[in-house]
Amino acid sequence: MCYRDTASQISHLSLCLFHHRYSPVDGLLTVSDDGLYCPAGDFHIDPHRPVQRAVVTHAHGDHAARGSEHYLTSAEGEGVLRHRMLDGASIQTLSYGETLDINGVTVSLHPAGHIRGSAQVRLEHGGEVWVVTGDYKVAADRTCTPFELVECDVFITECTFGLPIYRWPDPADVFEKINRWWKKNQEEGKTSVLFGYSLGKAQRLIAGVDPSIGPIYCHGAVQKMNAVYREDGVDLPPTTYVSDENALDDWSEALVVAPSSAGGSRWMQRFDPVSTGFASGWMRIRGNKRRRSLDRGFVLSDHLDWPNLNAVIDGTGAETIYVTHGNNDSFARWLNEEKGLDARELPLRSQYDG
Repeated sequence: MCYRDTASQISHLSLCLFHHRYSPVDGLLTVSDDGLYCPAGDFHIDPHRPVQRAVVTHAHGDHAARGSEHYLTSAEGEGVLRHRMLDGASIQTLSYGETLDINGVTVSLHPAGHIRGSAQVRLEHGGEVWVVTGDYKVAADRTCTPFELVECDVFITECTFGLPIYRWPDPADVFEKINRWWKKNQEEGKTSVLFGYSLGKAQRLIAGVDPSIGPIYCHGAVQKMNAVYREDGVDLPPTTYVSDENALDDWSEALVVAPSSAGGSRWMQRFDPVSTGFASGWMRIRGNKRRRSLDRGFVLSDHLDWPNLNAVIDGTGAETIYVTHGNNDSFARWLNEEKGLDARELPLRSQYDG
């Protein structure tokens, strides 16, 4: 029998299993060429390629691949997922806490607090409870339902920021810093361009700043997601799409919210003189701001920091923990050696917007 204890072993384990395309995760879930797979229920969780049945934790591109035959997601997340999927996609929804039997596996979705509609996937089968977190955070965010702790036997958790250096400041203090930066730029005649992921982070930023300071303009990718959030009933301050028709002679009073991919593009040239900021957990490392040629870095993450990651793991009561999407090796070693838990690495594809 083959056992998976390291990242290198799991990537080759299928060779040991009678040439089957699935590799075990010691129980209810396995790792297939397409991502996490539940053989008993015959569905995938956050597959990175099209499959027949996909349970989706949230609508970010590394968790919601286009082209699957059927999707299951939270009722809160239907709007953003439909926006990201192909026209006519078959999407079934569950309210948070509602259960669904899929070939004998009881599935329910629970708030993850990452972005609008993000969910943890709870699976119950054969007397065991497994939870797959997707991406999640415990910090307050009025654009989505707060995180819910779910007890389980096996916990599959992201650890994007699974190092002790990652400790987040109070978000209220971060937003106050953003507001002060915006006001200072106004005094200096500079446009304030704030970068954040177009789905989730951007809406959190727009909801958290003080709109009385000045008008808020948005890159097209952000403005499209703002419309989806508003259709879902999320109260966001007024925002205006940056276009040639809406161009200003002087942008210095405005806050412009854009995805980081817009940095250094021709689109940015209209805002000169400009001051750039980026909101992300990666800004906890000062060198990241310098490497991105940013004027300001704001430590605001849609993932857990070190103390909250450890607290959630403790709170689940899980006997086995799989860690993925981050500092897998060091965090698993910490949980094993320092906390006496049965923790293992699970390498899966992810994004690192933070």
